[in-house]
Amino acid sequence: QVQLVESGGGLVQPGGSLRLSCAASGGTFSNYYMGWFRQAPGKDREFVAAIRWSGGLTYIADSVKGRFTISRDNAKNTVYLQMNSLKPEDTAVYYCGAALIRAGSPITQGRAYDYWGQGTQVTVSS
Repeated sequence: QVQLVESGGGLVQPGGSLRLSCAASGGTFSNYYMGWFRQAPGKDREFVAAIRWSGGLTYIADSVKGRFTISRDNAKNTVYLQMNSLKPEDTAVYYCGAALIRAGSPITQGRAYDYWGQGTQVTVSS
């Protein structure tokens, strides 16, 4: 049974940084993309970043490019989202997802993902 567990959320002031972690277990993830999405109150779930577990190819949403980076630690089966220069509009619940690599699968869309974590709250406020 695949499990994804996010951690690292919290309250941070504008301009601050947080690092989110997503610990993956119960499967072999070399054939997966791991992604981060976020959902603010009253808004749709939004793609943030994704990384191909094997090879490390990354995709970053334009809204966070230059501020957020995604990485993974193969030994720990963990994916990270480093968030710098945080803004109030980054406030959301952040979700980690795992998507099996399929030809033509849109990894920037939630429907491509097979598994989700429970989410972690990030609040950016002074």
